[in-house]
Amino acid sequence: MARLKHKLSEPPVPPERGVRAATFRLLLDTAMDIIRQSGHIPSVAEAAARSKVSRATAYRYFPSRSALITAVIDSSLGPVRKLASDNPSGRERVHELFVQTFPRFKEFEAQLRAAAQLSLEQWGLERAGLLEEEPYRRGHRVRILQHAIEPLAPQLRPKVRDRLHHALSVVYGIEPYVILKDIWGLRDREVERTALWMADALIDAALRESSEKPVRRTVRVNGAKAAPVAAKRR
Repeated sequence: MARLKHKLSEPPVPPERGVRAATFRLLLDTAMDIIRQSGHIPSVAEAAARSKVSRATAYRYFPSRSALITAVIDSSLGPVRKLASDNPSGRERVHELFVQTFPRFKEFEAQLRAAAQLSLEQWGLERAGLLEEEPYRRGHRVRILQHAIEPLAPQLRPKVRDRLHHALSVVYGIEPYVILKDIWGLRDREVERTALWMADALIDAALRESSEKPVRRTVRVNGAKAAPVAAKRR
């Protein structure tokens, strides 16, 4: 059902215990603090200096900004990515997902904005042939939303189901915060309500489109009317 054009970035595996584990955590916490306080993505060298750790040591744990931001987002959204529901209603699963995870998006808004910022910056560098690190690839929402809308699949035509999946991925995540807060000046709670309203509207549209009868059209063969056939619907 869901196929991405790229492989998602995976976070570095943290050491389990001892000094290495403590150093990894220190660098990660420092990076998260820098993002939260100043809003910019620190380089690995900056995180090392702020943590009073040598650059060589820091780069062993986080070889690039991509690796560092991947670890930051994994730490921020780890519980979100593990959410699963056995609710038999697809709409209710989507409601549960939005209600349970948007407060976490709010809590880690600075980190999520930084991840989006890095992705956009690297997109430009990659197009210009100037990217010197592995790109940070987002997309965990695809699997999360696929699970949420799974119960709706029997009610939807395959192409409509895929379109719903694509559309929900636009309104689920940090993007509604960027648009609705920065442009419209909405408060966090209203952002959540608007995003959920959009999700409901998209589900309604998908169900309505899938329930509509195919449009019948008449095909002419050598000038004569042939039997009407069902027009293909997307």
